[in-house]
Amino acid sequence: MEHECGTSPDKRDERLALLIWYRFSRIYNQSVRESEQHLKTWDMTVAQFDVIAQIGLNKRLTQGQLAEKLLVTKGNITQLLSRLEQAGLIRREQDWKVKHVSLTDKGKALYEQVVPMQERFQASHFDALDREEKEQFLHLLKKLSARTTE
Repeated sequence: MEHECGTSPDKRDERLALLIWYRFSRIYNQSVRESEQHLKTWDMTVAQFDVIAQIGLNKRLTQGQLAEKLLVTKGNITQLLSRLEQAGLIRREQDWKVKHVSLTDKGKALYEQVVPMQERFQASHFDALDREEKEQFLHLLKKLSARTTE
């Protein structure tokens, strides 16, 4: 059924969904750029921060577990782990066929310094929302996430 403006409700819903996706994508990309800039203080990239944060939170992970938490393949993180290992931030230990990754003392010190500051920085992106809006937004994101993992 066409409305007076010449577009069906389905087309308007689709257009609205696309506008949401474009806006969400721009906000996400801007957030990543701002995070990259913020993390330069510690000479880190967002990807490196993700690795340090996941290992620090879990203490010790296999490379497979780490890849799963970062939503990448094991092959995708190999070079990143090599750089962090060369910088003395992580150690990899071979346990038969499985490689475990943990933070070195230098990595733990960086984790304890960077993670709280980066978390505050990221949380500040949502200062424009009150608590109820944040809870609603999280609920909506979880709903979308469940839809995309079906």
